[in-house]
Amino acid sequence: MQSEAIKEAARRIGFDAAGIAPVALLSEEAEHVRRWVREGKHAGMDYMERNEEVREDVRRLVPGAHSVIVTLTNYYDPCPQPAGVPRIAMYARGRDYHAVLKERLHALLREIRQQEPEAEGRCFVDSAPLLEHAWARRAGLGWQGKNTLLIRKGLGSFCFIGTIITTARFDRYDTPFTANHCGTCRRCVDACPTGALQPGSLDARRCISYQTIENKEDCPDELLRLAGERLFGCDACQTACPWNARLTPHRTADFLPQGDNMELTAAEWLAMSPEQFRERFRGSPLERAGLPRLQKIIAKNTRKRLNNLDI
Repeated sequence: MQSEAIKEAARRIGFDAAGIAPVALLSEEAEHVRRWVREGKHAGMDYMERNEEVREDVRRLVPGAHSVIVTLTNYYDPCPQPAGVPRIAMYARGRDYHAVLKERLHALLREIRQQEPEAEGRCFVDSAPLLEHAWARRAGLGWQGKNTLLIRKGLGSFCFIGTIITTARFDRYDTPFTANHCGTCRRCVDACPTGALQPGSLDARRCISYQTIENKEDCPDELLRLAGERLFGCDACQTACPWNARLTPHRTADFLPQGDNMELTAAEWLAMSPEQFRERFRGSPLERAGLPRLQKIIAKNTRKRLNNLDI
């Protein structure tokens, strides 16, 4: 199967970049994850302790797989939220990217099957123990920055990764990206409000994104103070990165905020009813977080500001 034809189809479907890598064992990369877990840096993400063998060998996800197609989708939104309102990470301002990317990936998989009807394949968007950044590097799409995210010239790190693992074979595979263009820069590390980031390693226990999105327990007071107005996620390490300085805004209508959702004040959040929340944020990443959790974070922050507490 011609790789250029599939990459052209990916661009036509709406992806901003695509690369293809041959299936191989990711032994070194899987060991890096094991060390990270042993150090406890995965915090409460217990699922990171499981399925080690799947991360190493994607053929456990798709038996007989020969190729891994990796796609990047820009979600950069240069429009800032008004000062003083609870802040939402760029990735979560519109429709849930899982659904958007899955639709596009399935469309791309149909293109593959039109050319090779016998081809099997599965689509993944943060939905399996898959080392997406490693596969993106192997597919020639960029390098892993000191903020631990994939960086590609022209697209920076504000990109969603979507992957197809398939039994299809291609006439040409992309050259793995082995360079690293971060150099001596450590702006992302220095910008991290909580010190969770070290070059190439993230301690989720101190990460604002983990605490406000993944953590099912209460966010520690110290970290909540350092989070400031951040309600859901944190873009500090990305906005500080020079590779993100002059990006083109995304062109996906689904990622645009609905109405005045990004202008809501703390008081408006606290006064919101469950019905209003569902209407405003149906199908968005914030819907999964749930209104009670978001209001709890805002209320806690508001009390601290009013009482001028110094934790």
